[in-house]
Amino acid sequence: MTKTAERRPVTKAAAHPLPAPPPAGDLRRRRLADQARAYGFLLGGLLCFALFSWYPAIRAVVIAFQKYTPGSDPEWVGTANFTRVWHDPEFSAAWRNTLTFTLLALLIGFAVPFVLALVLNELRHAKAFFRVVVYLPVMIPPVVSALLWKWFYDPGAGLANEALRFLHLPTSNWSNGADTALVSLVVVATWANMGGTVLVYLAALQSIPGELYEAAELDGANLLQRVRHVTVPQTRFVILMLMLLQIVATMQVFTEPFVITGGGPENATVTVLYLIYKYAFLYNDFGGACALSVMLLLLLGAFSAVYLRLTRSEGDA
Repeated sequence: MTKTAERRPVTKAAAHPLPAPPPAGDLRRRRLADQARAYGFLLGGLLCFALFSWYPAIRAVVIAFQKYTPGSDPEWVGTANFTRVWHDPEFSAAWRNTLTFTLLALLIGFAVPFVLALVLNELRHAKAFFRVVVYLPVMIPPVVSALLWKWFYDPGAGLANEALRFLHLPTSNWSNGADTALVSLVVVATWANMGGTVLVYLAALQSIPGELYEAAELDGANLLQRVRHVTVPQTRFVILMLMLLQIVATMQVFTEPFVITGGGPENATVTVLYLIYKYAFLYNDFGGACALSVMLLLLLGAFSAVYLRLTRSEGDA
């Protein structure tokens, strides 16, 4: 056999051997450095939460058991703040208005976004345009939105009454009437916040398999029957989650009564959060404000616990 025949081609791998892996000590130091950077970023977020969220919450719980006035030493009074707030005539009015607002928001502000999502999901043209139109109120600052509706509800030259006069219909006091003020605020809150809810419903509707609707149509189901037997069962988890989140959000309503009605007329729109504001910044009673805040915290904490339990159960399933 000749020398030429004995030669073997030199492969690229043989010509360029793989580098030796770094020592175990270098890998350990590199891993520790990566972990230190990660914990450094995490520490910054934790410090922000501790400074601007956790500390104020803990401080409020402490002040709820104290007689506290800025500029003076706090005095421990036990549950006296809770007792005084409980017997305040505005206390029952604030809770009644808040619960009524929440119920009306569920009846109006919970059904309207779902219906709009169904309509947008059935559109064949200009879907993107109408999604932007529906979401547009969310991008308006809440105070600006409230001021806009305050002018809209003006009993004199407001757009609402001008439209009724044009149609030769009786006008209304809207936000200035004790019987209509709370409903008027629910309409404002629904208009301002429904855009995000509509998009969540749209995402849930588009995740439903089309075969289910086709099978329902073959069985002769009309639109309402398809919604009842296909859409609602397939989106029931999303509906329940959004309902719990809406309860938590609407029980903290403040901007609309503060800007539009000022809690009036005749305390018809005083909410719990607005009463907390009055205790702290009008009555200079920070102990009472914190006591009322703790009561609201306990109630919202119960709804939040239910929400977390349901989301955990759905994740395990």
